[in-house]
Amino acid sequence: STDGGRNLSLDSVLMGLPMSDPSAWATAMNNLGMAPMGMTGQPLLPDFDPALGMMTGIPPINPMMPGLGIVPPPIPPDMPAVKEIIHCKSCTLFPPNPHLPPPATRERPPGCKTVFVGGLPENGTEQIIMEVFEQCGEVIAIRKSKKNFCHIRFAEEFMVDKALYLSGYRIRLGSSTDKKDTGRLHVDFAQARDDLYEWECKQRMLAREERHWRRLAEERFRPPSPPPVVHYSDHECSVVAEKLKDDTKFLEAIQTLLTWIERGEVNRRTANNFYSMIQSANSHIRRLVNEKAAHEKEMEEAKEKFKLALSGILVQFEQIVAVYHSASKQKAWDHFTKAQRKNISVWCKQAEEIRNIHNDELMGIRREEEMEMSDEEIEDPSEMKETEESALVTQVEALKEENDSLRWQLDAYRNEVELLKQEQGKASRDEDTTKEQQMKLLQQALQGMQKHLLKVQEEYKKREAELEKVKEDKLKIETLLENLKEQESSTSRVCACSQEKECPVEKTLSNSPVKSEREVLLVGIISTFLHVHPFGASIEYICSYLQRLDSKICTAEVEVLMTRLQNTFRQELSGVGASLEKRWKFCGFDGLKMT
Repeated sequence: STDGGRNLSLDSVLMGLPMSDPSAWATAMNNLGMAPMGMTGQPLLPDFDPALGMMTGIPPINPMMPGLGIVPPPIPPDMPAVKEIIHCKSCTLFPPNPHLPPPATRERPPGCKTVFVGGLPENGTEQIIMEVFEQCGEVIAIRKSKKNFCHIRFAEEFMVDKALYLSGYRIRLGSSTDKKDTGRLHVDFAQARDDLYEWECKQRMLAREERHWRRLAEERFRPPSPPPVVHYSDHECSVVAEKLKDDTKFLEAIQTLLTWIERGEVNRRTANNFYSMIQSANSHIRRLVNEKAAHEKEMEEAKEKFKLALSGILVQFEQIVAVYHSASKQKAWDHFTKAQRKNISVWCKQAEEIRNIHNDELMGIRREEEMEMSDEEIEDPSEMKETEESALVTQVEALKEENDSLRWQLDAYRNEVELLKQEQGKASRDEDTTKEQQMKLLQQALQGMQKHLLKVQEEYKKREAELEKVKEDKLKIETLLENLKEQESSTSRVCACSQEKECPVEKTLSNSPVKSEREVLLVGIISTFLHVHPFGASIEYICSYLQRLDSKICTAEVEVLMTRLQNTFRQELSGVGASLEKRWKFCGFDGLKMT
């Protein structure tokens, strides 16, 4: 940042001074009013006087030594950090004008260890650059350009701050005054991929360590896992049965019983034990019912106590409100000041609001009791006569209390009239909200209708697709029938010719397994169907196809016909176990060779 030069610490100022100029160290400390200190913290000059602003006989000291832990006092804001001349072996650095603003720098990249150095002399070499900047810290690499600038990478990030201290210095090589041997240094932050990579690696390492410690903390505070359920045995069964009878251990025992049943521990041998445990769990219901009744009784007693306490509080509120009203009358009201009258009116309104809230609460409790009593009267009509007298007495008491509450509410209604005027504005807003709600409901209804219409359209498209499939199947069946008729006509002609030529063939035909023209048609249709299904088909599948053509065809007739034609159809078993299935295959081509 631009204020980085002003806020530099004294440590960075002193650490930038070289070992070859011992007077510069003393001059800088003398200007700041500090005595030169040695390695052990002892003053180097015992007769030093800060008021003199000068010293003699300072021994040489290297401020870049490791372990020089001198912590100077903070620099006053009105005293600028004075930069001194720095002498090196091959060059000399002259400080900038202290009245000029500090040199501008860019935003510091994360993990920056590299600096940009501009304004170098044309005759400057890497050896001279190393000589100047190695005083700031360990230099890892120098990348020098031909255009009088370079990039220097340090080992640590804090060394970059020391290098920035040299920004603005004028450099001169030796004692030459040539332009090629002079320049003005400009040091700034540089963005390097190596610095960013190392910084990201460091951040990832810190994140891993944080996740590790967080995981350890979570494991430390994680609740322990529940104890495992024991395996079933006769001994454990007797233990669980005893626990089921104990109210304190019932939850643990019922969980164990549930786990055993879900594991499948119930069998013929253990069924009686499990039945006895389930029976003891059922008997626990009676204990739970009795416990619930006891809690209900306690709740009723607590309700009565609360109602009595609330009625007492209401009486006290009425007295307080009566005090406020009596103070508001003209006899006493005129003697109060304006501030006192305001406080009394505010207190009166607050007390009336609290009283009305408590009164509504008490009335709600009484209404609930009346509703419960009415429900009990409906359930038990036989006890109506016995409770009539007590009901009349309670009604009389309730009427008295209602009269008192009505008197108390008269004052509250007067104050509510003023509030109604204020609530009229809110009512209009409520109407707007109700209209918005209605619009939302209508939109939801329309969306539902649209979804329903889309579903109906999808179903309609599915039905149309099914109809097209049925029509295609019908056309295929008609073509198959025509082909079968043509085959039948051809076979009849061949048979007629063979009957005329050879008489023995008639004898063989009379003994053939096919006995009628209907069976011939069935054989042709079944053979074409099984030819399309090379892996075979079940008798039910074949009959379902034939029954589309003729509903009178039965499975027994088809199965008998196929068993007679062993050279045309062959039955095979496919599948394993429960999926075992009988399938018929067409073997006419193989049977033709055999016959």
